[in-house]
Amino acid sequence: MALADSARGLPNGGGVSPAAGSGATAAAAGGWSAFPEIVELNVGGQVYVTRRCTVVSVRDSLLWRMFSQQQPSELPRDSKGRFFLDRDGFLFRYILDYLRDLQLVLPEHFPERSRLQREAEYFQLPDLARRLAQARAATAAARPAALHRDGSLCADEPPLLGCLEAEPAEGGAAAASAPSPTASRSPSGGPLLTPSQSLDGAGGRRSGYITIGYRGSYTIGREAQADAKFRRVARITVCGKTALAKEVFGETLNESRDPDRPPERYTARYYLKFNFLEQAFDRLSEAGFRMAACSSTGTCAFGPEQGGPADDKIWTSYTEYVFCRD
Repeated sequence: MALADSARGLPNGGGVSPAAGSGATAAAAGGWSAFPEIVELNVGGQVYVTRRCTVVSVRDSLLWRMFSQQQPSELPRDSKGRFFLDRDGFLFRYILDYLRDLQLVLPEHFPERSRLQREAEYFQLPDLARRLAQARAATAAARPAALHRDGSLCADEPPLLGCLEAEPAEGGAAAASAPSPTASRSPSGGPLLTPSQSLDGAGGRRSGYITIGYRGSYTIGREAQADAKFRRVARITVCGKTALAKEVFGETLNESRDPDRPPERYTARYYLKFNFLEQAFDRLSEAGFRMAACSSTGTCAFGPEQGGPADDKIWTSYTEYVFCRD
C-alpha cells in the first residue's frame, strides 16, 4: 500500500503508528509537540544540540517530517537517548547552519561540495542542493582547467570560497588568473607557479614531504619468543601539506581534528582510519614517495607497574617515518 505524501521519506517506514497517530495529528494542528524544546542529535557519532524549531524550519524536509510528523518513541536513539541519524556528522554542521537562517557560508578551499550537495538532497533541502549545484556548474564553466594555489588540479571545487549568495569578486576570473610577478615557470612549461607550488613535469604531481607517526606498545614475558605480544598500534598520524595528504590517503584520511584546513597549509592533526603501517607505506609507494628518514624512541616498564604479570616487560615506543617525493 502506498504511503501518504506526508509520510514519505521517514525512517522506520515513514508512517505514524495507529496508537500514536492521533497524538501526532493533534501536535501538528494544535502547535504543541511531544519533542523537547532543546533537541540532542547524534549524527554519525558527532553530537549536536539545537532547538527543535531549527530542525523543523524547512517545511517538508526530512527533519521537519521526523520532528513534526512522528513521535519521539518512533525515532532511533543512541545509548544516551539522543536522536540518531546515520549520516556524515562533519558535514551536518553546514546543514544545521543552513537551517538556522537559510543561508550558508562555507570555509575557503572547501573540498566537500559534492558530498554536501548529496547530504542536502538526502535531507530534502532542494533550495540548498540547487545553490550548491549552481555554484559547482558556474565554477566548472568559468575555470574548467583551473589550478589551486598549491598547484593541484581542481575538478569542480573552486579554490576560493565565500557565501553561496555572494557576488563575484571584483575583476572576476581574469584577475584571479593573473600571474604573480614573482612566479616562475614549471619545468614542463605549464602555468606560472611560485617555487613552493612546482609541479612534476611528467604527471603533474606535487613534490613534498609527508611524515607518518605512530605510538605502539608490545609486551615480552618470561619466555620471550613464546609469550611476546607484538606491536599494537592505536593510531597512525599524518603530518604534512594538506593537499599532499589528501592526494595520497583520500577517503582513508580522518580530518575530524582539522576539518577546514586549506590545501596549501600544513597540518599535524590528521590520522588514518586504519591501523596497519604497511597499508600506509603501500599508499605512499604507489603515489611515488620514498622513505627518507625514520626515528624512534622507547620506554620500558615492568608489568606490575602497569597492572600486568610480574615477569612481563611492557615496551612503549613512538616512531616517525619521513617520506618524500621529488
